[in-house]
Amino acid sequence: MNFLSLIESKRDGQPLAAEQIREIVSSCVAGKIPDYQMAAFLMAVFFRGLNTAETTALTLAMRDSGDVLEFPKDKRPLVDKHSTGGVGDKVSLPLAPLLACLGFRVPMISGRGLGITGGTLDKLDSIPGFKTTLPTKRITEIVQTAGCVICGQTDRMVPADKKLYALRDVTGTVPSIPLITASILSKKLAESLDALVLDVKFGCAAFMQTKEQAHRLARAMVALGNECGVNPRALLTNMDTPLGRAAGNWLEVKESMACLEPHVCSRACESAESWSANSRSRPQQVDDLRELVLTFATHLLLQTSKAKSPAAARKQAEDCLNSGEPRRKWDEMLVAQGANLAAFSKKLALDHTAPVVVELKAGRAGFVSQCDARLIGEVIRDLGGGRLTKDTVIKYDVGLDRIAKPGEVVKAGGVLARIHAADHGQANAAGARLKAAFEISARPPRPVPLVAGVIK
Repeated sequence: MNFLSLIESKRDGQPLAAEQIREIVSSCVAGKIPDYQMAAFLMAVFFRGLNTAETTALTLAMRDSGDVLEFPKDKRPLVDKHSTGGVGDKVSLPLAPLLACLGFRVPMISGRGLGITGGTLDKLDSIPGFKTTLPTKRITEIVQTAGCVICGQTDRMVPADKKLYALRDVTGTVPSIPLITASILSKKLAESLDALVLDVKFGCAAFMQTKEQAHRLARAMVALGNECGVNPRALLTNMDTPLGRAAGNWLEVKESMACLEPHVCSRACESAESWSANSRSRPQQVDDLRELVLTFATHLLLQTSKAKSPAAARKQAEDCLNSGEPRRKWDEMLVAQGANLAAFSKKLALDHTAPVVVELKAGRAGFVSQCDARLIGEVIRDLGGGRLTKDTVIKYDVGLDRIAKPGEVVKAGGVLARIHAADHGQANAAGARLKAAFEISARPPRPVPLVAGVIK
């Protein structure tokens, strides 16, 4: 293969054949292409793009660059959910056991966070003893017995994506829709799925800032998923405000457990007495975490024909979540992945595990009109809850909880959030910055829909 000629062809806007793309991927993984040439190729793709056939070929070649999960025949469909990432996005944690209880198998291969975007594996690492690194055989065993697993990809799963993403990250070529779709779907195709639901976020704390950008990405991923036979569906969801009332690894695990309890509202990690003392009300406020969990479950029930109508699917998902069975399924998954259940339960019972907890209070009474997810994510990252580089050591217990959401009434001196920090200096510095994240107005803000669109 004359790789230079392929770089020149793509630079000049010429399409590449599927065989050429497969050769590029296999040579890249084998280390036969120098990084500087691969970087040049990625930059050519960034500016010239890939057509549907090229993107499909790239995705399948990346999937086939390593191991693909193989499962025995089973009446339970194989399904998963992927999110483009946000602040407080913990949906995967309660969703996986709920789907297992609804009669699905869920081989959820997840990732770590970078910057302000929280990673599912980082959240799970805050659970005593939990193993996020599992061999391929063990992944399939847990899926077949417990019904769900949440872990990282093995070294032999989609190695092409690891190589290409590392280069994209340092060459300014991450925001390429063909490269994004190939990266995401190659990993999901390696799970041998029957159906996939995609959470494509937009807003100030999302990878795609505008709804229009998110819509383009969602359409591209759904089109590619259909080409590859994975039965996809995408939801556009808002990420101007953190999802849920907690952001930070352990605090999000704790809120996820509250979501799995029957008839729990979003007052997670907080007693009724403290809520009342907080002098905050939320008339008709939707529990956004629970809402998204149920929404994704509803769509997967419809995609796999396990329900005949949206109303029937929603009721099936709600009844299952309210039964308490997904909470027990969660514990089953924890044990299967090596967690110390007694230590987990003991930690879960604590009000906080960070050394210092400080309340951020409102300076005046009114309606919360803004809760800036980007600024909150940056503060949590700087508290140690996120990464500035891949080598950053995570502090799992820092973050925010009891976050006030837009539309809620707060009194002067009422709590806008609790800051969990390693020391008082960091807590006070975070509090000073977080004042700009919340705006209080005399009138309630216009409601913003959580789900802005569905693409099939």
